[in-house]
Amino acid sequence: MSRIGKQPIVVPSQVTVTIDGQRVTVKGPKGELFREIPPEISVEQEEGTIVVRRRNESRNARQRHGLARTLVANMVQGVSQGYEKRLAIQGIGYRAAVQGQKLTMNLGYSHPVEFDPPAGIQFAVEGNTNVTVSGIDKEIVGNTAARVRAARPPEPYKGKGVRYADEVVRRKAGKAGKK
Repeated sequence: MSRIGKQPIVVPSQVTVTIDGQRVTVKGPKGELFREIPPEISVEQEEGTIVVRRRNESRNARQRHGLARTLVANMVQGVSQGYEKRLAIQGIGYRAAVQGQKLTMNLGYSHPVEFDPPAGIQFAVEGNTNVTVSGIDKEIVGNTAARVRAARPPEPYKGKGVRYADEVVRRKAGKAGKK
C-alpha cells in the first residue's frame, strides 16, 4: 500500500468538498478548484476527512494512488491557505515592478521583460528586487515562478539573474582562479 496514498486528508471547517464520480471540486475562502481523478482511483468523504483508495491492484492504480491523494490535498490547502513562491533578483540595474496585473522586469536586455499572469495568479514586488508569485493552484504558481526565473536564470560567475529566494547558486572561479 502506498505510504502517502493511505493517509487521510483532513478538511478544514471552512472548506467544502464535492465528489461527483471522478470529478473532485473543492471550495474555500480563497476560491474554487476542481480536478478529474484517474478512473482506477476512488475518492470518498468520511466525517471531516477525504480518503483516496485504489479500485484494483493494477500497476497503473499503484502508480497513481499517492499522486491522486497529493493532488487532492494540494487543492484543499490551496483554497484554504493558498501558495506562494518568492523570487530574488540580483544584479546591478536589475529590477522588477508591477504595472496593473503585469510584471515588468529590467534584466539587462535591450528591452523590459513582461509577464501577464495566468488566471488566479497575482504578482507582488517588494523593494524592486523581491518578487512574490501567489495563487491557489500549486501547479500554476510553480510553473509561473519557473517561467519568471527562466527569463534570466542565475549565472555561475557573478550570480546575476533571477533565483528562488531559498536557492543557492554554486559559484565558479573565473579565469583568474585557474592558476
